[in-house]
Amino acid sequence: MSEAEERKGAAVRFPPPFVPLIGLVVGLGLDWIVWPLPNPVDGSERFAIGGAALAGGIALLLIAAGLFRETGQDPKPWKESPELIATGIYRWTRNPMYLSMGLLQAAIGLLCSSLWVVALVPVSLAVIYRIAIRHEEAYLEEKFGTPYLEYKRSVRRWL
Repeated sequence: MSEAEERKGAAVRFPPPFVPLIGLVVGLGLDWIVWPLPNPVDGSERFAIGGAALAGGIALLLIAAGLFRETGQDPKPWKESPELIATGIYRWTRNPMYLSMGLLQAAIGLLCSSLWVVALVPVSLAVIYRIAIRHEEAYLEEKFGTPYLEYKRSVRRWL
């Protein structure tokens, strides 16, 4: 039995959705405690961009989660992946749920007029890569082999 089969999922020890939440709290804290960054985008544009990012993030999350539901899989990365999902939104990005988390963090930052929250999006995504994506990719390579490697070559990690 391979290590991937024994552990039943990727070696992810911290729930990735908490990372953007921490980014949100830290960003708002920096705004409140340290100093707010000047916001160059006026209110109506900020709300339009933030609203579009919010809608896009929610849509992306629901579409990706729907594919897991359709295939009877659990989206939690530490759970077993009995089937490789490479259809729907997964034809364009290997990580639509994590991408949606970044969009949602940026949207909330814009809507709250906190550029710190927006500025911390790349940090949140880098942390998600470190704690989840690299472990998921190793697990999927071991579990699915060549089909996953071909998928990985043809579909970008983000966009």
